[in-house]
Amino acid sequence: MPLDKESVQKALSQVRYPGYSRDIIAFGLVKGIEVTLEGKVTVGLAVTTADPAIPKKLYADIEAALKAIGAVQPEIAINVTVPKTPLGAAGTPGAEVKLPANAGVGQVKHIVAVASGKGGVGKSTFAVNLACALARSLSEQGRPGRIGLMDCDIYGPSVPLMIGVNARPTLDGDVLIPLENFGVKIMSMGLLIEADAPVVWRGPMIMKTITQFATHVRWGELDVLLIDLPPGTGDAQLSIAQAMALSGAVIVTTPQTAAVAVALRGAAMFAKVSVPIIGVAENMSFFEGTDGHRHYLFGQGGGLRVATALNTELLGEVPLDPAVRQGGDHGIPVVISHPESNAARVFKSVALTVLRKLEA
Repeated sequence: MPLDKESVQKALSQVRYPGYSRDIIAFGLVKGIEVTLEGKVTVGLAVTTADPAIPKKLYADIEAALKAIGAVQPEIAINVTVPKTPLGAAGTPGAEVKLPANAGVGQVKHIVAVASGKGGVGKSTFAVNLACALARSLSEQGRPGRIGLMDCDIYGPSVPLMIGVNARPTLDGDVLIPLENFGVKIMSMGLLIEADAPVVWRGPMIMKTITQFATHVRWGELDVLLIDLPPGTGDAQLSIAQAMALSGAVIVTTPQTAAVAVALRGAAMFAKVSVPIIGVAENMSFFEGTDGHRHYLFGQGGGLRVATALNTELLGEVPLDPAVRQGGDHGIPVVISHPESNAARVFKSVALTVLRKLEA
């Protein structure tokens, strides 16, 4: 099949900007595509960066992508503009940030966002239990459970309470050392401010903090780093999805129609930045009485509807269990406090499925 601009553009959409999950087409970096009848392809790029390694990496990745679709001796012209002052806008390709050599997410195998779009569906509770279930699952497989949890809910950071950490992170120079509990490394705004102190910030300050969590925390070698996203689909969520090389996202919903509708809108954001959906988890699916009868207090089938609409897998249905709430209140997640409970079994099953999909 002869090459055309459409096939070339599709190939270029698979080339990610170094250090980002967003591709060069989505970033608007491609300024021209020419294709001859002989299959010769010429591509022009405009990049703003002071890092000489970035144009070299882009050239190699673009050349490989074009040769894979049959381009003959592709010509790639990259016009590089060096900023006079460092760029700082979140999600901007080539943003110049001085990074400590021993910090950041460079040694993390997989970064997974946990998102809901809607508040109040138990997303943070789910993220905490999933992190603990991942750590336990790896440990049971004879592998060190190297799991991290980055709490990006700046306005309502509840992860420290739920996972039982309350000390202040220590500093090694400019690098924060994350706290650890139950085999999970944790960083959260809740560890850096007083418990009753409100966070009254505008968007740029929030993004600066999240950038610091990604670049100035010693995460070390991790198999999975979960990112507990704040509710909504605004600048903070979009910038995180653009700026971090996400392996995928887990969407959390509850059965009711309102949560389903918002979850679908939240998932659409990931589609725009080419982040795959690993699956959908339904929280507070039902309450099981002492007689074994299930009561569907918030409706039924919402998670399956979201998964079907997104053409992905329903990872599990977490029951409405008082032990889950108690675990969050006391800092001992149900996966740890009641490992044989139905809720813990679901979290364990979801963790194994996520690991399988990430390692496929």
